[in-house]
Order: sequence, then C-alpha cells, then structure tokens
Amino acid sequence: MVAVCLIAALFANALGLFGAGVYLRQLVVEKGWSTGLVSGAITLFYVVSAVLQIPLGGMIARLGPRPVFAVGTLALCAGVAGIGRVESPWQTYAAFIVMGVGWACLSMTAVATALAPWFEKYQGRAVSIASLGASVGGMAGVPILLFGIAQAGFAATTTIAAVVAFAVLLPLAWFVMKHRPQDIGLLPDGADARASVVASAPARRWNRSDALRTAALRSVMVGFGIGMLVQVGFVTHQVTMLAPVLGAAGTSATVSATAVAALVSRLLLSRFADQIDPRVTAAAVLLCAAIALASIALWPVPAVMVAACVLIGATIGNVTTLSPIIVRREFGAASFGAVFGITSCVIQLATGVGPSFYGLLHDGFGSYRVPLLLAAAMDLVAVGAVLAGRSRPSAT
Repeated sequence: MVAVCLIAALFANALGLFGAGVYLRQLVVEKGWSTGLVSGAITLFYVVSAVLQIPLGGMIARLGPRPVFAVGTLALCAGVAGIGRVESPWQTYAAFIVMGVGWACLSMTAVATALAPWFEKYQGRAVSIASLGASVGGMAGVPILLFGIAQAGFAATTTIAAVVAFAVLLPLAWFVMKHRPQDIGLLPDGADARASVVASAPARRWNRSDALRTAALRSVMVGFGIGMLVQVGFVTHQVTMLAPVLGAAGTSATVSATAVAALVSRLLLSRFADQIDPRVTAAAVLLCAAIALASIALWPVPAVMVAACVLIGATIGNVTTLSPIIVRREFGAASFGAVFGITSCVIQLATGVGPSFYGLLHDGFGSYRVPLLLAAAMDLVAVGAVLAGRSRPSAT
C-alpha cells in the first residue's frame, strides 16, 4: 500500500504540481499569453481539487482507495495529454480542470486516507515514506519534461508522459490496492489478525462540525493554508522566475536541486515523524521558507537564488506532509477521512490562490520582488497560527 501510494504521488507531483510550472512557461512562450492568464488556469486546477477534497475522504472510507485512484489516473492522464495540444485559453482552462480532478484523487488527502486504516503506531512514518514519491516526482519530472519538450515538442512530450503514467498507475491502483488490512488477514501496523490483542477503549469519533469548532483544527487550516499558498505559488513560478537569471540549464539544475532537498527532508521526517512534535516542526519549516523567500526578493543573484531554492526545497515536502500527520494524531484514524477532507479542502482553496497571487502581482509590479516579500510575511503569520493550536483538540 505504501509503495503504490508513493508511486501515485510520484506521477501526480511530476505531472501535476511541479509540471504546472513547466506548462505555465511553455504556454506563455509558445502562445504569447500573459503569465496572469495562464496562472488563472492553474488556480482553477487547485480550486477544483479543493472542492473534491470534502467527499474524497468519505468515498475512500466507504469504497476503498481502488476506484478513487483509478479515476484519478484517468483524469490526470487526460489533462496532461490535453494541455500540450491547447489552442485557446478556454481549452487551457478545461485541461487544467480535468487535471484538477486527477490531482484530487491522487493527492495527499487520498494517500493519507488510504493509509489511515493500515497504521497506528507508525502512521507518521507511513505517510512520510509515501510522500517521498512527491519529491522524486519533482526531482525527475521537470528535467524530463523540459528535455522532452526541447527534443520532441510540447504536444509529443505531454502525450508520452500521459501514456506512461496510465500504463504504470492504473494496474497498480486496480490490482494491488486494498481497502483495509483485515482484507488480507492483518491488523494495523502489520500485526496478525489471528493473534490475540488487548482490548482498548474506542477512540472518539469526530464529525466535521465538532472538529471545525476546535482551535486545533482551525489552526491547521489557517497555518497550512497560508503555507501551501506560498509554497505552490512559488513552485508554479519557479521556472519562470529563475530562467532569466540562470538560463535553461541552470534553471533545470536548480529545480532538481530543490526537489532533491525536498527528498532529503522527507527522508528525515520519515525517520523521526513518530517521535517529534509535528506542530513545532511545521513552525520551523515555515520560518525557513520565509527566510528563503525574502532572500530571493532582496538579493536576486545566482548564488543566493540557488541556495534559497534549496532551502525552500527542504521545506516543500514537510509542509505538505505534516498537516495530515497532525490531524491523524490529534483526531484519530476513525475520524481522519471526514476531518482531513474538510481540512484539505480549505488548504487546497488557499493553495489555488498561490499561482494567481504571484502571477498577478508580477504583472502589476513588473517583477517577483513584491510577491516574494509578501509571501515571506505570510509565512511568518502561518508560523504563529500553527503554534497557536498546540493544545489538545477540544470544541471551543
């Protein structure tokens, strides 16, 4: 289960999250459309995904992950294949809508909800390991897409990428994924279902309305919503931001270095996820992101930009991964699908603003300096929000 989720995250992030930055630049260059116009389509991609997060957790809890991951594969592949062949803005928006459906079904919400019944003691480690696929996808996806576009063109590259993703993901989703460990005679964390177990008091089952009244959940929504808005906006515009200073080769290498840093940080998190305070860790991660963003804005020279991108990379994976770990730890496995579904919806809606936030401010001010400084300030607000919810969840 963890391996399939890792592979799904790899393709979803390579062709979705990180791929969006490549599509943005390519459409701006090839079609002559404004950065703000294309950024709006990417924002719609995240909004569609956000709206689907609310029913997604419940669907996986009722039906299992197999049909959700299968539909996600079909939608992601159709959207990626279509984005390389668009001829007008409305087609671009349509392609990103379809991609948004795919991204929702293969998102961290889907991954964490699919794994929730399978782990109790090691839930943090399981989610962290599965999320490693996102880092590998970012590390490999952008260079491969850029190389393919240079060699074969935009349309051919996106078509090939869609075919490969379809051939790999659909069989894994349909034939390997299972609903719960009891389906194969196991208990959570791999324990044998035939072995005697000590009875324990049932955990509280939270509904959405009760969970939303807690400061703990609201702090996750606010803190990680801001953090993801800033992060995804940066990732979407990273190629466009770096290319004038670093050139094509330098940009490709820096984006890969960003993803490598994300991979290393996720490896560290997977090792210690079940021993750390995830809220304190998240606050430290968001603070590092703020420092890096401000550095790029104030000193936009190659050495600083590369170093800051690596530092941002070290924060990327953990901002994504820590929110489900916090919700799973504070609200339990039985309530995770419903509670994290609404949480992820709010976070994704905020995330969807990110590409347009950077794009429109860039068009308005003529550079990325202002959006980067504002993004750094917003990350500092997110630090306070995450730390404010450290008390145990209680309806207040």
